[in-house]
Parts: sequence; C-alpha cells; structure tokens
Amino acid sequence: MDDTQAGRRRAYIGSFTSAGGRGVIAAEVDPGSGALTVTGTSDAVADPSFLALDGHVLYAVSETEQGAAAAFDVTGPEPRPLGAPVPVDAAGPTHLAVVGRCLLTADYTSGSVTSLARTADGGLGPVLGRLRHEGSGPVAGRQDGPHAHQVLPDPSGRWVLDVDLGTDTVTVSVLAPATGALRPHRATALRPGTGPRHLAFHPAGGHAYVLNELEPTLTVCRWDAEAGVLTPLTETPVVPEGATGPQYPSEVVAAPDGRFLWAAVRGGDTLAVLALDPTGESARLVTSVPCGGHWPRDLTLGPSGRHLYAANERSGDVTWFTVDPQTGIPALAGSIPAPAASCVVFG
Repeated sequence: MDDTQAGRRRAYIGSFTSAGGRGVIAAEVDPGSGALTVTGTSDAVADPSFLALDGHVLYAVSETEQGAAAAFDVTGPEPRPLGAPVPVDAAGPTHLAVVGRCLLTADYTSGSVTSLARTADGGLGPVLGRLRHEGSGPVAGRQDGPHAHQVLPDPSGRWVLDVDLGTDTVTVSVLAPATGALRPHRATALRPGTGPRHLAFHPAGGHAYVLNELEPTLTVCRWDAEAGVLTPLTETPVVPEGATGPQYPSEVVAAPDGRFLWAAVRGGDTLAVLALDPTGESARLVTSVPCGGHWPRDLTLGPSGRHLYAANERSGDVTWFTVDPQTGIPALAGSIPAPAASCVVFG
C-alpha cells in the first residue's frame, strides 16, 4: 500500500545542493503534533529551491544559471525522477506553479516567466512560451533590471500573477490553455524601491497581500477577479518599530479563516504575526516571534491548518510551530535538520 492509499500526509523540502543540501527531501507528517520524519531524498536535480505538488507528481525548479525544471513521482517513500530535468532557457528560476496543463516558472535572473508543457504522466515537455519583463527600480545592485520572483494563479483560475522584485510590479497575465502562451493583461506598480517578493491571497479571494523584500513591509491590495485588476490600498510594517539591522522578508501566509497573516523575515530571523480586519483591507502587526533558526527563506502552513513550518536556510533546519487559534501567535514545537533548506510543501 502506498502512502496515499494509507491516508498519510507527506511533506517535501527543497534545498540548495550547492550549499550542502540533500536536494528534495520527503517526510511523513504526524497529524497531531505536526512533527516531520524524513523518509527519503533525491539529489537528481541541482538546487531544487522551490517545489510544487500536483497529485502524485512533485515539481522542482533548478535555481542555476542554466535554469531547469524537473518532475518527480512521489508515490513511494522517496522522490523518483520522471525523466531528466528540462531546460527553461532562462537563468535562475526561483518559483513555480502548476496551471492547467502547464508548469510556470518565475525566472529571477532573466526577469521572465516561462511556461512548460506537462505530459500525460505528469512529466515535463518543452518550453511553450515566455513573458519577458522590462524596467528597473531605484535600489542599485538589486533593481538594475527585472527579477521575477513568484508566479501563481489567482483563486478564480482565470489569471496568472507574477511578482517582480526588480521593477516593483505585479503583472496579471492570461495563459492560453491550448498553446501555453502568456499574454500580459495589466501591470500594477507598487511603491518604488519596496522590492515585492511574494504575495498571498485572502481565502475569500477579494484581496492579496504583497510581501516586500527590500523594505520590510506588506502591501494590502484589492483583487478584482472579474476585471483582472490588482489595486494597492495600504502598506504596513512587518517588523517592530525600532528593529535594528537589515530585515529581508521572504514569504507571507494567510490563515484559512482570514483572520491572520504570517510573514517570515530574514536578518531578524522572525515570524511576524499580523491581524486582518473583517474586510481584509487592513493588516496590523501584532507581534514577532523567533523563527527557531537562521535565515527563514520560506514559511508554509501545514495541512491541518494548526502548524507553521519555516525553512531556515543558513541554520540548515526546518522548524514547526503550533498556532494559537485565538491570537494567531505561533509557538515553537520542533525541528529537523535540513541543510540549506529553501521551501516546504505538503501533499
């Protein structure tokens, strides 16, 4: 009997093999405590820094100068490659998303979004299309050109959004299901120099929260799924007043009930807790807690909705937290070693 038939939940951890990581790590999830137990690894792909799961198939970017994506069968205890990695013909892919019959990658170094074909068995085919960004921002050395950092579908499934750190924009596009071509629909400009990195949608679908990397803030936006329009509303800090030293936010997560947001912040090595008002249009920093490691590159909510998981890249571990359902404040509950950890996803 495989893990899916047994009703077990699985976690998959990405890591930088160039920094001593083990590649893709598979783990079982204890449904009560949220604890992770490693069951297998695969180093078949270099630097699988971000992962996405679709049924029994796990996808990974290869965040290298050449740039590639790979597919794994995860019905067994360890990931099994479904063919060789497929070049994305772009440099430094950092994020990916499954959208219909395509796999999309956000290519940080090239400043583009690439669409790849998916085969009947879940494997990957050739590049189908590419959306290239242009422009720059005011922060020298970080915004000299476009740097697409995240790509994801909106909750309605009608649109694709990508977040560009280099140009301070979020671009809304349409993916043609028959050809895999990406057609830009509208670009939303955020405050210059904020360096947007990732966004998360409110569970009701009417708002999006853009986490900025170059300034430790969160931009609250209204999302109109009918028109495909993202409208910035307010901006709020994700670190306490008086925080010292560089602060680089990495990931934002929305609570399933829409009451809280959590953000991981590198440098300060904290998890920010933000409360949302009932409309979703206002976010307020409640507190920050230590992430339990160093340089939290990713933050993920577990399948039960009661646990948060931080992938701490520089301390080489994944920590998990139990979330107080009333206050939203996470309490450290455990950790496992995961050298050069970069993300966690669940199935």
